[in-house]
Amino acid sequence: MQDTLKIRRRAAEVRKILKSLYPQVKPQLDFGRPFELLVATMLSAQCTDRQVNRVTPALFQKYGSPQDFARASLPDIEALIHSTGFFRNKAKNLKACARVLVETYGGRVPESLDELVGLPGVGRKTANVILGAAFNRPGLVVDTHVKRVSRRL
Repeated sequence: MQDTLKIRRRAAEVRKILKSLYPQVKPQLDFGRPFELLVATMLSAQCTDRQVNRVTPALFQKYGSPQDFARASLPDIEALIHSTGFFRNKAKNLKACARVLVETYGGRVPESLDELVGLPGVGRKTANVILGAAFNRPGLVVDTHVKRVSRRL
C-alpha cells in the first residue's frame, strides 16, 4: 500500500513537470482536417514526420478527400508516397481506409476509438493521435519513444 502511494505521488510530480515543460503538445505532422491527419499518421509508420510533411502537400493537392483516394489507382498513390517507405502496403491501406470512410461514414473520419481501429491500416496509436489532435479527446499515444521514456521514469 505504501509503495502504491509513493508511485502515485511520483507520477503526479512527473506529470506536473512535463506539463510545465510542454504545455502545448501537438503532433509534428502538418494537417488541416481530420482526414489529412489520418493519412499523415498512417504514412508516419517507420518514417519521420519531416519526410511525411514533405510528401503530403502534393498528395493532398492531387487527392484531397476520401472520395479521391478511393477512386485513385494504387500505382498513382504509391508513386506519391514512395519516399515514406513501405509504400505498397501504405497505399493499399490508404485506399481501403478511404473506401470504408466513403461507404460507411459518408466520407467523414469517425470520432470513436472503436470505429477508428476498425478502419484498414489504423491501430490504437493512430486512432489515439486522431482523437487527441483532430477531435480534442484524450487518448494515450504509445510508441517506441514513449515506452522508452516511460521505462526510464
